[in-house]
Amino acid sequence: MFIAYVTVTVLTAVFTGGCAYTYLTGHDYPKAMMTMKRIPHSWGPVLGGLLAAGTLGLLAGFAVPLLGVLAAIGLELYFILALVAHLRVGSRKLTGWAVFFITVTAALVVNIAYHGSW
Repeated sequence: MFIAYVTVTVLTAVFTGGCAYTYLTGHDYPKAMMTMKRIPHSWGPVLGGLLAAGTLGLLAGFAVPLLGVLAAIGLELYFILALVAHLRVGSRKLTGWAVFFITVTAALVVNIAYHGSW
């Protein structure tokens, strides 16, 4: 179980960290997604900061397990709201969203399974 926990958590951190990086550096893809969802570009650094905080929280969860669970829950909420933003404008291009959401969900599940309930 330990190997699954570490693998899924690190993989999720790489995915969300990469996404945070693209938002924080002003890459064209997140800008295009924000335009499509009618979200102001000024929110890019905020969204990137939320993703970066979630990524760091997942990694900090190796030392403080509760922090990892809370970070995974926060990322779940982030991607649920991203789905709402997609559906609000009628977008049906949800493959990328689904990959992130499933990965974050897996991180939450293995984190809880490995550490047990509190």
